[in-house]
Amino acid sequence: MGILSSIKEKLLGKAVAEPVKTAAKTTSPTANVATAASAFKKAMAASVATTTAPVDVEAIIDAAVKAKGEKSNWRVSIVDLLRALDIDSSFAARKELADELKYKGAYSGTAEQNTWLHQEVMKMLVANGGKLPKEMLG
Repeated sequence: MGILSSIKEKLLGKAVAEPVKTAAKTTSPTANVATAASAFKKAMAASVATTTAPVDVEAIIDAAVKAKGEKSNWRVSIVDLLRALDIDSSFAARKELADELKYKGAYSGTAEQNTWLHQEVMKMLVANGGKLPKEMLG
């Protein structure tokens, strides 16, 4: 799996509902039916939400950064964005990401190249169902 796939999975995959777990021990068949019906309704609601509403990428990343208790400039920094998602942010990983995004020219990790990477990732997220503020889309 490439860097781009990892980003998509961590952000856009968050919108996919996790399977609803039912209680292992219930007291009656009626309770089992009620639990199953409730689980089905939750799964259907989540399914509808994920197919019709864009994923709030900003909220997901903000929550990840907050959980780490670190300062992050992920809104403009590709390195901070990757770190927030627990994805390798090394030069080699960013070079791989540049290749995946079809960067023209040699990637040397300059500020301009890193800004380009960040902007392309943001555009890719929006094109694949993510929601971001317009100012983040360059």
